[in-house]
Amino acid sequence: MNVTTFQELQEICLKENKKIYEVMLSSEEESGENSEDTTRLQAARSLLAMENAINAGLKSREPSISGMSGGDCAKLQESFRKNQSLFTPLLQKIMTYALATSEENVRMGTIVACPTAGSCGIVPSVIISYAQEHNISKDEQTNALITAGVIGKIVALKLPLAGAVGGCQAECGVASAMASGALTQMRGGNVSQIINAVGLTLKNILGLTCDPVCGLVEIPCIKRNTFLAIHAVTASELALADIVSAIPTDEVVDAMVQTAQLMSPLLKESAKGGLARTKTAIELEKKFRLQRVE
Repeated sequence: MNVTTFQELQEICLKENKKIYEVMLSSEEESGENSEDTTRLQAARSLLAMENAINAGLKSREPSISGMSGGDCAKLQESFRKNQSLFTPLLQKIMTYALATSEENVRMGTIVACPTAGSCGIVPSVIISYAQEHNISKDEQTNALITAGVIGKIVALKLPLAGAVGGCQAECGVASAMASGALTQMRGGNVSQIINAVGLTLKNILGLTCDPVCGLVEIPCIKRNTFLAIHAVTASELALADIVSAIPTDEVVDAMVQTAQLMSPLLKESAKGGLARTKTAIELEKKFRLQRVE
């Protein structure tokens, strides 16, 4: 079973009366790649690694090797403890978990690239936060993670999930789409709503640049994980209200591919444009180079 588009995925799910993760499990087994048990075990292991990264990040105040980041998760946790927030406890968790994972990444801790290291905080923060707040079982979390993987896989058939190819729309943007689909599934959404959540997510991050300061996955990547984790929640809310993207999800992906092709190479991970060439960024780059020489 070779599913290449979201439309095909939806048609198969409806025809066979299966959920997205069930189609994926059957496909893996039919292709001889992995048995259903093996696929579920791999996903469960990834989920555990995500939880470990969150827990490590929540406890640490250690800066990154460059010294440019680290400690923001601790600041956010303290702020939520002391001040009245506009966000619910769930949204507070999502924000802190996204920061915790991203900061753990730049400390060279163990994370799950989901789909990339630079976007590693988005999917875990959304799935695990929601699961904790709503007592979602490990099996259901695993199912959600498999669904997220299917979403990323279909997008990747048209656009490599790399900032150097598609800008950050192909990294944090796709991670946000994966998270929105997984969340919508955990909240009881049907296949149509899940796929629509993906389209809503992606259409609103088109053109997102990859302009890392000093060429490192720190500025703006870490905080971007936090913003796009919340973006995933917004898309899920809209989809579950049956607010439909006027542009079908597959066409949104096509638009993302075209946008990537039109995007300047200076804005695709080269650190030669955008935020990476601001006055402050250039000063940080000079300091970083001096540190490496010393």
